[in-house]
Amino acid sequence: MTTSSTPGLARFNTLAAGEAAAALHEVCASAEWGRTVLAHRPYSTTEALFTASDAAMAQLTAEDLAEAMAGHPPIGRPKLGDPASAREQRGMAGASEELRTEMLELNLAYQERFGHVFLICATGATGEQMRDAVKSRIGNPPEQEREIVRTELGKINRIRLTHLVQDLPEQGA
Repeated sequence: MTTSSTPGLARFNTLAAGEAAAALHEVCASAEWGRTVLAHRPYSTTEALFTASDAAMAQLTAEDLAEAMAGHPPIGRPKLGDPASAREQRGMAGASEELRTEMLELNLAYQERFGHVFLICATGATGEQMRDAVKSRIGNPPEQEREIVRTELGKINRIRLTHLVQDLPEQGA
């Protein structure tokens, strides 16, 4: 757990509001989450940023969660040209055609049941683990699934925020 400030965090804290909002939108597509996290700058530590992110995620309405989920592609089909999406879904990169087909079918069934993509923090997960997760979650009641999605989004946001404050380029570079 990172508890100190980083040069990337310092740069994030000093970005113009519009630039910071755009960077946060790349982390999470929920405008409300982004506004809430932005409103608490500056952050003294990355842990403080994570805490604000978690608090903002906890407050999102069902509509805000839907907006956040809309920013995520289905498992097995990362966004073209999006290195974060490709990195996060690396576990599907070497999947067999059979597993890819099964994931497509499961994604469609899940989306039909819940009205949104299956969302999981895929970083470090194998294709088989993701398949097993969708199989185990597809029978959940919608309210339970919404809270699982909220938790998964929180995990994804923390990973993406970590990359943001590590990778943020120098001002004027």
